[in-house]
Amino acid sequence: MKTFDLAIAWNWEYDQDFISGIEHECAVRGITTYRIDPTNLSITLEKLKTGEITFRGYYDRASDADSAFLPLVEWMEGNAQLLINPYRLVLHAIDKATMHMELMSNGLNVPNTIILPPYNQSNSITLDPIALDKLKKPFVIKPANTTGGGTGVILNASTIQDILKARQENKDDKYLVQETIYPKLLDGKRGWFRVYFAFEEIIPCWWDNITHDYTQLRIEEEKNFNLSKLRDIMKIIQNICKLDFFSSEIALSQNSDFVVVDYVNEVCDMRLKSVHHNGAPDEVVHKIEQLLAEFVKKRLNSTEHQ
Repeated sequence: MKTFDLAIAWNWEYDQDFISGIEHECAVRGITTYRIDPTNLSITLEKLKTGEITFRGYYDRASDADSAFLPLVEWMEGNAQLLINPYRLVLHAIDKATMHMELMSNGLNVPNTIILPPYNQSNSITLDPIALDKLKKPFVIKPANTTGGGTGVILNASTIQDILKARQENKDDKYLVQETIYPKLLDGKRGWFRVYFAFEEIIPCWWDNITHDYTQLRIEEEKNFNLSKLRDIMKIIQNICKLDFFSSEIALSQNSDFVVVDYVNEVCDMRLKSVHHNGAPDEVVHKIEQLLAEFVKKRLNSTEHQ
């Protein structure tokens, strides 16, 4: 039987650079890796069943978009020593309706929101006009679970018809109808941030929600604009979702309140800015590759000594 330290499942062509970066950082640390994609998924599952290969750790970037990877997830849950972002935790974290309530109950600011049941559960709904007025126009409509890269999100909704129509796009999903958050300008920059929690380290980035342009938040900017609370918020979110690696969107409102706008993104877009204009800063991506490799090395070493 051949043992690999870390299996990485992926199915998005734009993950190529990130996966290669992880492999490089792992190799430097003496960690063996094994790629699993749609082309070798079946044979890999067969080899696992026959005992030809086995994996000590697993990082899943595929099952969210392709259910064919779920048997692999099941095998890993029963056999791997290390799971990055365990599947059971992911299922809890990706439900925006659940996260909305949990973040709010933990004292975090979230947009004013109306949560609607799935269309197939209740095809007719009564909307509270007072609650709807609080959202103002335009408002945002988003499915609770059927998202990823903005999938299913309507940013400039303004009528009840928009809500009724949106609910029928993903009939088995809950929907959130939310107020639009307008960020404060900080020295000409929109006060909108994508913040990464990556293996115990917090990495804040400016993220323009209009142009989708990223730049890493510098330490002096964090001090000058009093943005250290971004880190406190991320610690609270991580304590709720328990994931090893995720990002959240946080806006500084016109009233100078920090508002969590997008709660937990469990499969972060790691395209390089040097290759894609709306990609993450290269230095951030490479830092996360290093942090992941260090995390795997540390965790696997600790299991050896138990």
